Amino acid sequence: MDLASLDRLRSRRLSRGLTVGRRSYRARVARFRAKRWQVAQCAVAAAVAWLVARHALGHEVPVFAPIAAVLALGTSYGQRLRRVAEITVGVAIGVLLADLLVALLGTGAWQLGLIVALAMTVGILLDGGTMLVNQAAIQSIFVVALLPGTGGSLTRWTDALVGGAVALVAATIVPAAALRRPREQASVVLRKQARLLRGVAQVLREGDADLGAELLAEARSTEPLIRELEDAAAEGMAVVTSSPFRVRHKPTVRRMSDLVVPLDRSMRSCRVLVRQAAVAAHRRRPVPPAYAALAEDLAFAVEVMVAELAEERMPVAARPALLTVGKGTGEVVRSDEMTADMVLGLLRAVVADLLMITGMDAMQASDALPPPPR
Repeated sequence: MDLASLDRLRSRRLSRGLTVGRRSYRARVARFRAKRWQVAQCAVAAAVAWLVARHALGHEVPVFAPIAAVLALGTSYGQRLRRVAEITVGVAIGVLLADLLVALLGTGAWQLGLIVALAMTVGILLDGGTMLVNQAAIQSIFVVALLPGTGGSLTRWTDALVGGAVALVAATIVPAAALRRPREQASVVLRKQARLLRGVAQVLREGDADLGAELLAEARSTEPLIRELEDAAAEGMAVVTSSPFRVRHKPTVRRMSDLVVPLDRSMRSCRVLVRQAAVAAHRRRPVPPAYAALAEDLAFAVEVMVAELAEERMPVAARPALLTVGKGTGEVVRSDEMTADMVLGLLRAVVADLLMITGMDAMQASDALPPPPR
């Protein structure tokens, strides 16, 4: 490799590294923005729980009230009621067992190990979740190691109740952003898919191996988008289930939640399509120009879906455009080149997956596509 080629390779790697770094930074900032309400909610709930336990109940150091509030709320909306119950029961088990056994056995390393083992065993036998079992162990450690003989069992348990109660009240106050996030994240996934499809069209048209490699790297970075969509859908359903003020939004959020699986499938098919397009460019395999045109038309149909979601409608209006592309996959001339033939098959797979997002089931989407050309 000559010096000029080496410099170009280094420059390309540096540019790719900077792109990945910027993408990672933007993802972290976006994650904070998505969670900032939960952060503020936890902070306020912790302060309120401390004030209630300190001034209303007269507890000198009600440390576990804010801890229980934060643990119960967390940074996700899912299973908040279960977390409150598990924290409360876990505290009761850990504190009561520890108080009894410290009175009988005293304190020390082996007593600590024995009490923790017993507290966790009781939690597991009660069919408790991870939170319950962990809280039973942690509270027993508090009693044995930090507060032996203080008789503060009831105080710590009521602190847990205060923190859980404050968390339950706070959990009913949920911003509308949590309900918009599934739709917004679905739009993000579809916009990325449209971009990848336009990239596929360009790679197929120009046969640019470097562009194909860059597009493949971009496609491989889309997995976090699907995870964020799954999280957004789960949180949206948790909100409409737990908050009495948001129950009326349940049908809408449910419809958006139902898009997660077909969106995941379509993105997976799109990633494989990008890989085959990159392989075709790298190996200089000829691909009929009509295949690039189909990828371009498919990208347009996906952009219609994005526009529909932006108008808070299900993307049914994109179905005719998708069916047109599907029809086109049955009319183009089939290539004798295996890589090109795989590109056509993957275009058909993406169309079928996208049709399911418009409301078709798997069989309807498959039947809507004409037989592949011979």
